[in-house]
Amino acid sequence: MARQLQIPTPTKTVISPARGEAGKKRGMKRAGLLDPKWAAECDKAIAIMASRGVVFQAADLIRLELVGEPPHPNCWGPRFGYAVRRGIIRHAFYGQSDRATVHRSICHQWVGTAAARSAAA
Repeated sequence: MARQLQIPTPTKTVISPARGEAGKKRGMKRAGLLDPKWAAECDKAIAIMASRGVVFQAADLIRLELVGEPPHPNCWGPRFGYAVRRGIIRHAFYGQSDRATVHRSICHQWVGTAAARSAAA
């Protein structure tokens, strides 16, 4: 005779937003340290695109040969986050990625700030 599967009652887990944010920061820091040379080149590429005043995404930096592929896809986030905190770029909108490898998934689109454009002038 078959017995009915017993599914345990889930316990309530309290999720702390502060713990989540701390974990995110630790992960971004680790990703940012994978290849410091690539990170510096990416920061420079973001600054170049920001000075142009056009909307761009990570794929544009590679397409225009401003930077090579990162050591891991998660390396992009810390670089763009750093540029936002420095006031170089701001989020423009979400759009589809131009990279075939991610199958047109949703990604951030960025634009340079007025400060970035005036610094390049």
